[in-house]
Formats: sequence, structure tokens, C-alpha cells
Amino acid sequence: MLFTSMSLQGKKIVLAVTGSIAAYKTPHLVRLLIKAGAEVQVLVTDAAKSFVSPLALATVSKNPVHGSISDGDTWNNHVALGLWADSMIIAPCSANTLAKLAHGLCDNLVNAVYLSARCPVFIAPAMDEDMWKHPSTAANISTILGFGNHLIPVAHGELASGLVGEGRMAEPENIVQHLSFFFFSK
Repeated sequence: MLFTSMSLQGKKIVLAVTGSIAAYKTPHLVRLLIKAGAEVQVLVTDAAKSFVSPLALATVSKNPVHGSISDGDTWNNHVALGLWADSMIIAPCSANTLAKLAHGLCDNLVNAVYLSARCPVFIAPAMDEDMWKHPSTAANISTILGFGNHLIPVAHGELASGLVGEGRMAEPENIVQHLSFFFFSK
């Protein structure tokens, strides 16, 4: 089912970007969310900064990108961000971040906002097929789904390793469609 470009009109979305090569897709994801009518605040982990520029994300979101609990003398209020959002998307969600979410570890801003969020949380994993199919990943997925989070299914295709299989992050268009369908069906 296709949705109009206004299907996210007025929605406030926190996009959390973690350390995966799939982070290169996130500026396009931000543009699509904004085109659909959403306001977007972007968070990045330190590892994500190796794959996508915070400057690029700030430019397309038209908002500062937050990467730590504090920036000099300024506190990035994770509780306020969690309360502000109508939804949180963690895309790409690396195996490392997935494990932290499943076990409540809070060592960065992304995890702090996740633990503070009162809104629906959507997880778009991205990792190599062997990592995706590992029993610990399956257990972590089961755990986060048990918390009421929503999984955006991984895609099958060429992976960063050069292998072909499951584990690719869903394409930005599919993520926006997934989110639009969620809000449309309410």
C-alpha cells in the first residue's frame, strides 16, 4: 500500500543512527521523512560518525545533530527528546546497539533516549547475515519485541562483506512506508 507524501504530517520523529555501513542511507531517509511532513531530530553514536557526517544529517534535517549527553556546557536532555517524539526510529541498528537495547545498557545518548521514550520505537537492523542469524541476535530481537518495539524487517541482498544474504537495512522508502502504515492504521 502506498501512502501520500503527507502521511507523516506533523509527526515528531527521533532518528537514531548507529555504527553500520548502512548509515550512508540516513540522509536520504531524513529527506523522505521531512518530505512526508515530519519534523526530525537526529541522534548519532560515536561509531555512526565513521559512516555518515553529522553535518550532512544536520543540513538535511535542519536541526542540530546530537551525539552525546552534553555538548560543552549544554546538556542534551535525553528525557525531553524521548517525551517530544511521536516515534523513534533506530536505523541502522547495529548488532552492538541491539544488544544494548535488549539489556538496558545506557552508555550513550541513543540508548538514554530509547530508555526515556514513551513513544513507539521502530528498529531497522543492519548487519552481515551471519551476525543476523546468530542465536544471540535472535534472542535480542525477541527481547526488544517483547518490550513492545516494532521491527522493520531486514532485506536480502548484497552485504558490505560482499556476501549476498539477509541483514541489509530496509531501504529508506520502506522505512517511511512502514512508519506511515503504523500511523495510518491508528
